[in-house]
Amino acid sequence: MKLNSAQLERTLNQFEAQAIPDDHPLVRKLNDLFGEHTFLLDIHGLNIVEPVETAGESARIVNLANWSDEARSGLEVHEPETTDVVIKLGLKH
Repeated sequence: MKLNSAQLERTLNQFEAQAIPDDHPLVRKLNDLFGEHTFLLDIHGLNIVEPVETAGESARIVNLANWSDEARSGLEVHEPETTDVVIKLGLKH
């Protein structure tokens, strides 16, 4: 799911992470691997947001890759893992 600026702000207010900017060179490769999403880095690794409801009011954090070491210098991709974290995005406009 590609988040608009308001959705991203709501997400980051509820989930401690950093968004990878769209103009970052890594985003193109991530889009090739996972489709077009807003990518988020947290203490566990690389995540995306997937809608829970068709109305787009809630979304769940999905982890795509974990940090490969404690220095967080690399990521190890794995099958997408849905987390228990649910984000209230509000209505789509």
